[in-house]
Amino acid sequence: MLFDVSCTNCGQAYPPEGFPYRCPSCGGLYDSPSPLKFDPAQVDCSQPGIWRYRHTFGLPDDVEAVSLGEGNTPLVWAEAFGRRVAFKCEFLNPTGSFKDRGSAVIAAWLRSRGIREVVEDSSGNAGASLAAYASRAGIKAQIFVPESASGPKRTQIEAYGAELTLVPGTRTDVAEAVKKAADTGASYASHAYLPFNIPGYATAAYEIFEKLDNQMAGAVIVPAGQGGLLLGLARGFDALRIASNLRSSPKLIGVQARACAPLWVMFTAGVERSGYVPENSTQAEGVRVSFPLRGGAVVAAVKESGGMIVAADEEDILPGRDALARLGFYVEPTSAIVWSALAQTIRDLADPVVVVLTGSGLKYG
Repeated sequence: MLFDVSCTNCGQAYPPEGFPYRCPSCGGLYDSPSPLKFDPAQVDCSQPGIWRYRHTFGLPDDVEAVSLGEGNTPLVWAEAFGRRVAFKCEFLNPTGSFKDRGSAVIAAWLRSRGIREVVEDSSGNAGASLAAYASRAGIKAQIFVPESASGPKRTQIEAYGAELTLVPGTRTDVAEAVKKAADTGASYASHAYLPFNIPGYATAAYEIFEKLDNQMAGAVIVPAGQGGLLLGLARGFDALRIASNLRSSPKLIGVQARACAPLWVMFTAGVERSGYVPENSTQAEGVRVSFPLRGGAVVAAVKESGGMIVAADEEDILPGRDALARLGFYVEPTSAIVWSALAQTIRDLADPVVVVLTGSGLKYG
């Protein structure tokens, strides 16, 4: 069954040709109105990584998978704050971040539509990931990033053969620059606007469930910028709950840097307050997003899970990175904000607690 996608504003179905990033009729955001459908009987263990769950992606059957071995990342247990906690090591994906789960699926959709050139914007990880998977699929990519993006991420993007475009100013300025390119006819393979990566992110939920011996986690903590991974996990756990006839899903704990925390503002003060959040500088560059496009859906999913969104103070980010490194997990500051979230919430969380480590420390500098 093909992925059911339509405009959240006017309801128009995603067109059968081309690759628009937003609705041509009203400019609305695309999403799927239907829940993900997970069927344990259709999990194909002969396929690598996330492609075991291809039946949840909605891709045409004749479309070849685009893969670099993404997914099937380990769940490693360690002591933290007096509790035994499981760390989902997403930084061990091929390009060093969880973004690979989404990029692999987006690249397959691009291939299915015959797209040969794309543009994308990113603080670094999403751009590096798309650059890798575009190269794998034989697609030319131009990646727009802030001038302040980490050097290793910029080097990585160019190494994959993508054209790197540096944009002065904020992350919002980068988004505006790429939209100008997209509005002149370039195919915009946006990890924020497009919904095709969300089923890819949901595969992390399936893996967590399997690695916990087919049991739901008590809580899952994850960094959130746009909130795509958080939304993907929510939808993945919901699909598992329905398929396995379970009573509940894990509490979802999203964490942002307090310097730029629109999802936290929306959760604590109401969705209508999200327009007042400044894009202040933060060491957690990967979650520096002042206006998350799916913010309402992300906050609703967190509330439905019984979870919360918390904020990490700037002075706690690098100590959190160091504490994780002492446990053997070398992650970038964006990923390390989970340590603050764990400190703030663990006393109220039921076991097992899973913490998602999203990006490698080797990419920061």
